[in-house]
Amino acid sequence: MFNQRWSVACAAIALPLMPAFAFAAEKTGMSSEGIFVLELILLLVVGRGIGEVLEIFGQPAVMGQLIGGILLGPSLLGWMWPAAERLIFADDPTQKSMINAVAQLGVLMLLLLTGMETDLRLVRRVGRACFSISAAGVAVPFALGFIAAQFMPDTLLAAGSERIVAGLFLGTALSISSVKIVAMVVRDMNFMRRDLGQIIVSSAIIEDTIGWVVIAITIGIAKKGHVELGSLAFTIVGVAIFMAFSFTLGRRIVFDAIRWTNDTFRSEYAVVTVILAIMGAMALITDLIGVHTVLGAFVAGILVGESPILSRHIEGQLRGIITALFMPVFFGVAGLSADLTVLIDPQLALLTLALVVIASIGKFGGAFIGAEVAGMSRAEGIAVGCGMNARGSTEVIVASIGLSMGVLSHNLFTMIVTMAVITTLAMPPTLRWALRRLPMGEQEKKRLEREEIDQRGFVANLERLLVVVDEGVVGRFAAYLAGVIGAGQPT
Repeated sequence: MFNQRWSVACAAIALPLMPAFAFAAEKTGMSSEGIFVLELILLLVVGRGIGEVLEIFGQPAVMGQLIGGILLGPSLLGWMWPAAERLIFADDPTQKSMINAVAQLGVLMLLLLTGMETDLRLVRRVGRACFSISAAGVAVPFALGFIAAQFMPDTLLAAGSERIVAGLFLGTALSISSVKIVAMVVRDMNFMRRDLGQIIVSSAIIEDTIGWVVIAITIGIAKKGHVELGSLAFTIVGVAIFMAFSFTLGRRIVFDAIRWTNDTFRSEYAVVTVILAIMGAMALITDLIGVHTVLGAFVAGILVGESPILSRHIEGQLRGIITALFMPVFFGVAGLSADLTVLIDPQLALLTLALVVIASIGKFGGAFIGAEVAGMSRAEGIAVGCGMNARGSTEVIVASIGLSMGVLSHNLFTMIVTMAVITTLAMPPTLRWALRRLPMGEQEKKRLEREEIDQRGFVANLERLLVVVDEGVVGRFAAYLAGVIGAGQPT
């Protein structure tokens, strides 16, 4: 109770500080570096404070960071005190480039972390059910979003943007679930080891993986400004070659680089430096083949997360700086670009409501159809549909990229962000309601009991196994067994 009151108090203090900081900046004539630091402080403090309040009510903290940016932008601060909002978050290109640079780096860092949390082994364990759910869960809302874009008013299109390209962005924004938020709710409900919980999380993982490939191809099309079959074929072939290389020879290169650094370097955080260098190199490769750097960062995260050398300590170091600095800044900057005051217009408000309905029906319906195809019960299909309806970070990233490329207008960007916030906040209570209605079968209960016994052993908590052996047959066999037990390879 004390912690909850403390969280609410922090959020209550953070919001009144906004005009105080603005007044101080206005009176002292703060330098551009000082304003940059002030922007960082406001985005971090306000986003963290609101996120803490949301977590009390079982909502994801990342939405607090996005809402914090919305409140600091034209939606609240700019509406109540326009001069202060223009002073702190100035339209000056040089000033904006400073905070935008941190936000763009935050996108890559966020995708690195998302990739590291992508457990492909879980997908392989669950089986075919998650493939039909993810396929239908992506195809149905994508088609609805693309069709909706063909009928939306011309005023929602950015100047010079083709309707087909805008439709690809809108369809992508409506079709991808947020793995982080889905996993958070499933874990909170103690369903992560249940069959249905693993199916829901695995489906979200596949969607996320497919989604970033689709996003990369969509961005490749958007860079041309229109659809060209030649450039589209080049982009698809380039992405296919990159993915094939990454998960074959690239995996070995990443594993060896991390292992060699861990065993050779004596300086602090050397492995973290190499991981960031790997992320940057793979992001550059995807940029060179004509797609966005986010795909390279995401794939780098998957490979790094599968490395047998990666310990919880190293992962914790990366997670700390990403969640404490880069995520709040990115989502805060995205929120600054949304102007909810445009929803005062009845037409835009109705269009936004229609977008939320289309997104929810498309996502729920697609996932439910996929569950039916997989032979799941109706109650399980409802739970899957509720679980896959969280948008969150992915849609905000897609919309931010579309806005920066001039594909999406500010009004359409605001509508997509509003849709992401509403569907994300609605998902946790609906999924909790659906999961409570599902009893545990006898076979599943026995499996969980066996896993509980195995979890108490030392192998489940093993990070790295060191065995000293000779070059003989017995020694090599012992090294092989150690690699199998440690889920890695003998060094």
